[in-house]
Amino acid sequence: MLSQANSFGLTGLRGFPVKVEVYISGGTNAYETVGLPDAAVKESKERVRSALKNSGFDFPGGLHVTVSLAPADVRKEGSVYDLPIALALLSAEGMLKQAPLVRAVYLGELALNGDVRGVNGVLPMVISAREAGESVFFVPRENAAEAACVDGVRIFPVDNLKQLVAFLQGEGGMEPVPRTVFVPEEAPYPWDFADIKGQAAAKRAAEIAAAGGHNLLLSGTPGSGKTMLARALPSILPPMTLAECMEVTKIHSVAGYRGLVATRPFRSPHHGASAAAITGGGPNAMPGEISLAHMGVLFLDEFPEFQRDVLESLRQPLEDGIVTVSRSRASCTYPASFMLVAAMNPCPCGNRGSRSKACTCTPSQIQRYARRISGPLLDRIDMFIEMNDVPFEDLRGKGTGEPSNLIRQRVFAARERQRERFGQDSTRTNARMSIQEIEAYCPLDRGCQAMMERAFRRMNLSARAYQRLRKVARTIADLDGSAVIQEKHLGEAIRYRSLSILGESDL
Repeated sequence: MLSQANSFGLTGLRGFPVKVEVYISGGTNAYETVGLPDAAVKESKERVRSALKNSGFDFPGGLHVTVSLAPADVRKEGSVYDLPIALALLSAEGMLKQAPLVRAVYLGELALNGDVRGVNGVLPMVISAREAGESVFFVPRENAAEAACVDGVRIFPVDNLKQLVAFLQGEGGMEPVPRTVFVPEEAPYPWDFADIKGQAAAKRAAEIAAAGGHNLLLSGTPGSGKTMLARALPSILPPMTLAECMEVTKIHSVAGYRGLVATRPFRSPHHGASAAAITGGGPNAMPGEISLAHMGVLFLDEFPEFQRDVLESLRQPLEDGIVTVSRSRASCTYPASFMLVAAMNPCPCGNRGSRSKACTCTPSQIQRYARRISGPLLDRIDMFIEMNDVPFEDLRGKGTGEPSNLIRQRVFAARERQRERFGQDSTRTNARMSIQEIEAYCPLDRGCQAMMERAFRRMNLSARAYQRLRKVARTIADLDGSAVIQEKHLGEAIRYRSLSILGESDL
């Protein structure tokens, strides 16, 4: 007997419909799965067999069972098809009617005792299925909250196979979950700018970077507060919008994280991480750290210690805000619009510029250390900040600095000015302006043009650095509430472009 159930698969962030077909016939005792299944799909036979028996149902014995996953030319991965396969088997045996199985989408992994476990990527699959016209979904209870944030669908949470079969047989006992209202959270961050002693210039630079979404390189002696400043940065970023929450949750869902992401991500991979871990990879082209940091902060401590191929792999995402992961089994494009915050010592021993410790590095050692970061990568960083030793007077002082919530108000006001400027365009921050938008929104008067020309020649700027200077100046003007870029705004932006922190005079 032939039966069918609806399910969905996933490639990157896009779902595709999968028809689970089961045919039971006489002949030799066999069980075959076709349709380009991976190892996890092939292993579903034993999970389904045990789940059916432990739920009080019979598994077809002494018969030839063929499970087909269509379309047959697209690889199927994971345990998401366990539930629809079990239901299609029961329908083929005459225990379930066919109609409910083709009027809804079924997703879920089966435990050996018949419980339904959560799976990865439910949110993007539900979104794609809704766009394809599906409206009823049966998903693991563990995934119900994220699935229910999609508008226009009915999500039934499933605890176990026996419960679902009873419901499909008309016995009731299941209700769709209410739609999840996605409310961006203002999470209490453990780090606050008020806790950072001294470093007024660095905190000002961090405020500008947060206001415009600019990339930031911090250089300073050990203990000067680089890591603390980077970890406090999310506390001054504005809360995510609903659309941003959905976009970030989709990526995290594919990567295996459960639940809704309502706060801006902060990712801090170790400097020993591989290029695949940073950009994404593996046989199935999974998202990496730069995509998991989408709409948030990617913090790379000990910046020059990262492998050269890892650093160079950042160039395209920093420029385009996306990353394409190509592997033998899949090629996927993930969003990667993040703020890069990098931190490094000024030299191998870390003491260059210290007021209390002598540097033991030779000029050639300092140059080799700085040159671990290529010029094209540095060209994609907007601001370079030097952090010196914190004086004892600042450390012992009882007074606290300006708290994050006050800085965040100014950052939010600057972001609102950018939102009003760009309207419904895809650009969200000044850092993501296109060349055309720079020309439209960052004009320079005669005085600013003369200042820019002097800086361009003296600092030997590239065309990319020239445009990034204008973007930073536009952000400083937004923080100042100015409709136009003034000389004081451009002058401050130029000061953040010096590469003397890398042992060079200028870029």
